[in-house]
Amino acid sequence: MNNFQVYKKTLSFSLVGFGVDILALILWGGLVAGGFFIGNKINDKGLVGLAIGLVLGLIVSILLKIFVSNVLKAGQIAIMTKGVTEDKIPDKPLHEGRKIVKERFASITAFFFVTGAIKGIIRQITRSINRIGTALGGETGNSITSAIDSAIQILVGYLCDCCLGWVFYRKELGTAKAACEGSVIFFKHGKTLFKNIARIFGMGLLGLIVVGGAFFGMFYGIFNFLMADSFKTLAQEVIESSHRLEINDVDFLSNPQNLALIAAGIIALILYGMIHSVFIRPFILVGVLRNFTASGIEDMPTEEEFNTLNNKSPKFAKLYSKA
Repeated sequence: MNNFQVYKKTLSFSLVGFGVDILALILWGGLVAGGFFIGNKINDKGLVGLAIGLVLGLIVSILLKIFVSNVLKAGQIAIMTKGVTEDKIPDKPLHEGRKIVKERFASITAFFFVTGAIKGIIRQITRSINRIGTALGGETGNSITSAIDSAIQILVGYLCDCCLGWVFYRKELGTAKAACEGSVIFFKHGKTLFKNIARIFGMGLLGLIVVGGAFFGMFYGIFNFLMADSFKTLAQEVIESSHRLEINDVDFLSNPQNLALIAAGIIALILYGMIHSVFIRPFILVGVLRNFTASGIEDMPTEEEFNTLNNKSPKFAKLYSKA
């Protein structure tokens, strides 16, 4: 099976996850708007109600992420791993993915705790790379360091997904040992991710400009023309609150159009992130996962390589000792 076939066969996981994300966004938006209007009607405390709605919406979104989205993601990666290592995918991938996750629920739950250690390992070992920016100093150095950090964080996300795929592939091992093997594979065969970096950033940037820009324009038009009175009320709330709290320099936030601009930007970024996670990222992940697992299968980590990472990263040594 080629990458597109695997991607197409596992897209159902992303679509169900997208539905969950949309539900979470609607609930979040409803709680925020409801909190603002209720607070404004009861005692002119719209900002307080908005803040309460924001917190409640955040809690609901996090719970959905933990109990639904992570399970779907694990199932999708399990089936992707089957596709790239066995060259076949079950007829009912969504059903089979749920079955695998149910059978290995303890391992998967443990893995999501282990990812924190994996991220720590990467940060410890790549710290020397960031010294490039620090050595240059000044604004240029800070910009280089920030760019390196951003790139590493994106790569770490793919690495964690590849390590989860490796946990599924090496089902005879414990979660910690398989995750340690995945970390060794990454450092032995960094090219498995780095050769995809142009595609990762290129597709991401293009999607942000096209998709994010379209959503921004649409919501700014809605907020600025159809909900102008609501944003005028919100701007007045900002002015009154700034007077009560003796806060200066709120001119930008006291402009209803600027508030509509900010709200449209936030929603556009959220929706773009959801679109990216549904349609773009899974396609990239299939290719990265194929390269990653092929490298590991062809050249399994050795005890000497485990010891090398033990010496480079105390976090890895701690995780490996548990394995």
